[in-house]
Amino acid sequence: MTTPVDFNDRMLSLGLARVSEAAAMASAKLVGRGDEKAADQAAVNAMRDQLNMLDIKGVVVIGEGERDEAPMLFIGEEVGNGEGPAVDIALDPLEGTTLTAKDMPNALTVIAMAPRGTLLHAPDVYMDKLAIGPGYPDDVVSLDMPPAERVRALAKARGCDADDITVCVLERPRHQEMIDEIRSTGAAIRLITDGDVAGVIHCAEAEITGIDMYMGAGGAPEGVLAASALKCMGGQMWGRLMFRNDDEKGRAAKAGITELDRIYTRDDMVTRDVIFAATGVTDGSILRGIKREPTHLTTETILMRSKTGSVRRMTYRNPIK
Repeated sequence: MTTPVDFNDRMLSLGLARVSEAAAMASAKLVGRGDEKAADQAAVNAMRDQLNMLDIKGVVVIGEGERDEAPMLFIGEEVGNGEGPAVDIALDPLEGTTLTAKDMPNALTVIAMAPRGTLLHAPDVYMDKLAIGPGYPDDVVSLDMPPAERVRALAKARGCDADDITVCVLERPRHQEMIDEIRSTGAAIRLITDGDVAGVIHCAEAEITGIDMYMGAGGAPEGVLAASALKCMGGQMWGRLMFRNDDEKGRAAKAGITELDRIYTRDDMVTRDVIFAATGVTDGSILRGIKREPTHLTTETILMRSKTGSVRRMTYRNPIK
């Protein structure tokens, strides 16, 4: 494979933040309104418009679905003004549509960018995920371990008891057996209703969020976005695609995936340097949500570059037009 050229990540990073901010502001008026589709569509439209202003030859590799399922920001859609570097784009215009509609915590707009051919083209299937923060030896935990063994191994590496560990898990019936096993160790569990990109990011700032580990099955596209964030912030992540039927295996084949039982590491999912931006829509443990004033909207965005390990938090106050 040809080695990708530098994609001017320093110059593009602020533009990526603007993309994330625009999507969040567009969904602001729909927070708590009970209309998930309208909130998502508003974010999609704004994100697409801003992407097309950037000096890139972009292709969406993680998007809103296949072309016949998503009229905008579909997988394979070309974005940007056609000038500048060739890049892969992974995005979730509104990570937490239900959270937004119900005005619940941790709704985000999320986007990542990397050189062309360096982000995993994950199909829209489930992925079994496991993530921990920075500072641990390589492979101290693994997807092949039972959940209880993962907790005990992480506690040993951290030099604490299992009951000092907190695990973040998406609250779904499919996870009940895993939840019971984790609790049998004495570890605490923080259940989240939606938004597993934020759930994984929590691990990178355990001293702030109180989350030591993330585990459970969620969307594979969100797994690539989470891996992008961890590549910038530090931490380890593993993912294995899960297939419920032949149709889902066909999606994997279409994406060029032939090893159906492969375990992907963070650096398998994101093989080169990446930039990542997320903007809070509702208040959460990572970012403050949009603050609406009579004349202005204020957003908070996190902007990260894996090349430098830099993490910026930016507040943007914009007049309401």
